[in-house]
Amino acid sequence: MDTPTSKPRGRELGLRFEGTPGAHNAITDVGGVEVGLLTRCEATVRTGVTVIFPCGREAPDRSVAAGQFSFNGNGEMTGSHWIRDAGHFAGPVAITNTHAVGLVHQSLTRWMIGRVPAMHSEHCWYMPVVAETYDGATSDINALALTDADVVAALDSARGGPVAEGNVGGGTGMMCYEFKGGTGTSSRQVEVGGIAYTVGVLVQANFGLREDLRILGVPVGRLWPEDAPLSERMRRETGSVIVVVATDAPLDALALRRLAKRASFGIARTGSTGGVGSGDLMLAFSTAGHRPWPASDELISTQPCLSDGATDGLNRATVQACEEAVINAMLAAHDMALIKPAGPVFKAIDAARLLELMRRYQVLED
Repeated sequence: MDTPTSKPRGRELGLRFEGTPGAHNAITDVGGVEVGLLTRCEATVRTGVTVIFPCGREAPDRSVAAGQFSFNGNGEMTGSHWIRDAGHFAGPVAITNTHAVGLVHQSLTRWMIGRVPAMHSEHCWYMPVVAETYDGATSDINALALTDADVVAALDSARGGPVAEGNVGGGTGMMCYEFKGGTGTSSRQVEVGGIAYTVGVLVQANFGLREDLRILGVPVGRLWPEDAPLSERMRRETGSVIVVVATDAPLDALALRRLAKRASFGIARTGSTGGVGSGDLMLAFSTAGHRPWPASDELISTQPCLSDGATDGLNRATVQACEEAVINAMLAAHDMALIKPAGPVFKAIDAARLLELMRRYQVLED
């Protein structure tokens, strides 16, 4: 697994994000969640795979309650139809580039066949969740460079603790608001009825026009127009974002779908208006009450869940963590040149310049 970046994250720079993060300010603050990353960055191939295990790599045969939301559907998240109908999924979630979805889908299936006995002893089928964003501006996406071994390496690297951000995993070649984007994460601690819960978010950020970027309400994109690499012909909101939300709060599928919807608000806080050419796909799952997969034949479900009126704090935490995860992705990134057209560069956002702009609006910690 890629090691965490040495560049300062948003909070380390003094940005006043709302809410209280967990120990690592990452999706892995939700107990049991593990993240694995495989990064390919050589010559004209700058891509990779990110995997998220809801209940850890050693327990892939667990089913978790889930909800899915498509803010804008110009993208792919396999298995989402079943999640919307059944309210659960099993196995790891993977995020990659647009043309690698099929390869990753088959690799996850092969990996699960090798580890879940029910895939052999019963008529058990597996439906992987694989999502994508397009990295064809910075990587030769038509080379179909990712391999089964790459996916297995990502799966085998999964662990808890700090998560690498920026130019790593599926986010390696992605842009955000015409700065370099990629993988980002954040978390929040929430108390409901005297019980502490955690919400964690991981994003693959590949969206946004420069003039739309806002950080904590500051119109950074309008104040920083130079170095935006897209030509006028290319300047359409055609990027995408994948958001995965994890929580240990006991929520049913309906509440989790509402949680996934709130991720859209977190993206909107950073300035995006959600262009029709963008694929903005959100997934939320709960590790509470996870079950063996395939499911047992019990007639009545007795899984407890929070009432609707108790979920507002979790929804708020999702918005907050999603916003911060996007900014963390940008701050962790490094410059990357486009290959189509050759020459321009997606610059990583410069922390010193950003802080200068933020001070004008008095949104830094003292």
